[in-house]
Parts: sequence; structure tokens; C-alpha cells
Amino acid sequence: MQGLGDIVPRVPADFSALEQRARRVMRKRGFAYVAGGAGNERTMAANRAGFDRWRIVPRMLRDVSRRDLSLTLFGERLPTPLILAPIGVLEMAHPRADLAAAKAGAAERVPFVFSNQASVPMETCATAMGDGIRWFQLYWSTDDRLVISFLHRAEACGCKALVVTLDTPLLGWRPRDLDLGSLPFLHGMGIAQYTSDPVFCEGLASAKTEPTTDPVKPPNNLFSLGARWNQIRRHPGSLLRNLLSVAPLAAVPKFLNIYSRASLTWKDLAWLREHTRLPILLKGILSAEDARLAIEHDVAGIIVSNHGGRQVDGAVAAIDALPEVVKVANGRLPVLFDSGIRSGADMFKALALGASAICLGRPYVYGLAIAGEHGVREVIQNILAEFDLTMALAGCATLEDVANATLERVV
Repeated sequence: MQGLGDIVPRVPADFSALEQRARRVMRKRGFAYVAGGAGNERTMAANRAGFDRWRIVPRMLRDVSRRDLSLTLFGERLPTPLILAPIGVLEMAHPRADLAAAKAGAAERVPFVFSNQASVPMETCATAMGDGIRWFQLYWSTDDRLVISFLHRAEACGCKALVVTLDTPLLGWRPRDLDLGSLPFLHGMGIAQYTSDPVFCEGLASAKTEPTTDPVKPPNNLFSLGARWNQIRRHPGSLLRNLLSVAPLAAVPKFLNIYSRASLTWKDLAWLREHTRLPILLKGILSAEDARLAIEHDVAGIIVSNHGGRQVDGAVAAIDALPEVVKVANGRLPVLFDSGIRSGADMFKALALGASAICLGRPYVYGLAIAGEHGVREVIQNILAEFDLTMALAGCATLEDVANATLERVV
């Protein structure tokens, strides 16, 4: 109808066009951070190739005049099986960052997962979301007190689930960022959950700038001074107070020192369960054996994910790992999916292979870059519209029908 007035969408429906338009409006380092993958990006390519190996076999003469996309997940009735995945440093896409994405999710009745590496504190986003459903993603820090503080804050913010990301004990080898000498955290970006946390901020104002474990020191020139200025202006509080305080400059190295714990084992999950009442989902499961261990350790859910191809170059495609994980789960807990979803048809395939719900990543970030909150909403609307149409045209009226749909594997 808008086309009758020669009005076309600002946010492209086609993913390739969406990505290209986002590239035009984003800064080079921001786009590299969002779009890039590990190494030669073979895992990113494998994610897409994996989807292409599956073909939908539509069925005819089934009543699809009404479709029901709803499901119950962790005690909440959701209108669709779509969730906005946690993505860090959203300020590299748009100044309103997590706040715009959270509001878009709430408006479209799609759960939003607060990123551990957010650009806006979870409390600010929770207030803006009203009764919108939110979860919290945890990167397990080396500071136990900080982990507990994050958990308590997430519960106080009304989060309904805890997503523990397992595949990032260290950052992957990401050439697009390396070739630009870019790590956003060094500029004070993506650490809002930390600088808004009372445990993290203890002693910052009176501390000396905490040394990092990295022996490489930054150069002293105008660019590094600019990075320090960014740390100061992004730190919460007034600019004058931050200029007079060492806290902003101490915050970044402290974050780098305690960001993630590479020594975690399955035994640590018992400690986590003692400190939260939220259902625990493990994100990053690709192995059937790890799925068995997750069930043995009584977690509430699994998210099959290879971090969108950002961590291990040459890893198994997430969609290829999904059927075996679903087989192991055998209905005992929900198996969610992310990595490589670009369309409503992709959603259909993942759900038909046994996923309970889908986590959307890069597409909504590109919508955010192009048009802020409206852009995220339009991406959500497009993905769900295509999924709804794909359901109908494949002969499916419910998610149960989708779960029983026929896919043909192309060898």
C-alpha cells in the first residue's frame, strides 16, 4: 500500500541488501566488529551452506487459513518463537544501542536478551521495556562477587532466564578487527554492565590505573589520547567529575583483567545454581556429548550456537549440529538455536530440525544501524512475516506442524 505512493521501505527485506545498507551507514570499525567472523570466516560460510543443504517439502490441501505461532517457554507464553540474541557493543551500530533494541523487542513482543557486554545498563533497558520479556546473558567473570552482583541485578530487573555463554572464554581470532587495530572495549565501549555495577566500581575512584596482564603497552600519541578521552566521556557520571577522577581510566584495564574465566568446568554450574533462581541456559553447545552433560547437570535449556562463526574458524555449522543435540535432548529440555539465521525460511528449517525457538543476531543489528528502534522492529516484522508465510505455504498451521514438517537433505 505504501508503494502506491512510491514509498519504499528504509530497511531492506533482503538480507544482502540489509547488510550493504548497514555497511554504508556504519563506521568501518563498527561494521567490521558486527559483520566479521573468526579466521578466514569458514564457519560463517559453513553456517549458510548448512541451511542450503536442507530443502522444505511443502504439503498441500491442509487448512492453513489461521496460523498459531505461539509457544510456552520457561513458564512464559510467547506469541512467536523468535528471540533477540545478546549482542555486545551495540553503540557501534547506533547511539541508542541496547535501549533501542530492547524497546523494539518489547513493542514487537519478542524477548530481548541483555548482553553482558552492553552499551546501556540492564536497569535502563528494563525500565524502557515495561512488561516486555527479558533475559540476561552472562560472561562468567573471574570475580565471583561480580558474577553474583550481575545475577542479583538481572533478577531485580525482571529477567526470566539466564543465558550462560560458554564459547567465549577468550576472544576468537578476528582478522577484520585485527587489521583495523580495533578492540572497542579499549575505548570504554560495551562495558556499561560493569561501570554501572557497585561491586565492579568498588575502589575505582581511589585506585591507581590497574595494570593489565598484557605486557604490550599502548603507544603515547594523539590516537591513544583519543582512546583515553573516549573512556572518560563514556564513563557514567558528569564529564567534569570523570575528568577529575581516575575511575574511567581504571575501569577498562580492570574489565580486561576479570572479563572471562577460562578455567570453568561442568562442576562450576552447581555454584551458579546456588546463586540464582533463574532457569539456566547454556549457549554454545555444538556437541552431542556436551548436550548429554548439560542434561546431567540439570540445566533448563540449551542454545545450539557457534557464536555466529566469530570464535572458531572451521567449526561445525550450527545447523548441522542441531539434529544430534535435539536427539540427545529428546524433549527433556528446550533446545534453542542461533548462528546463520537470515530469513523466515531459515527459521522454519531450524524449527523443523527440532529447535524450540530461534535467536536472531546480525540482521537486527543491521536494522538498528539503519533506523534505530524502528529498524529493529522492521527486521523483526519482516522475519516473522516470511516465517508465517512459509508455514502456510508449507502446509503448517502450528509450530507442532512445523516440528513434523518434511525437510529433504541435499547431498
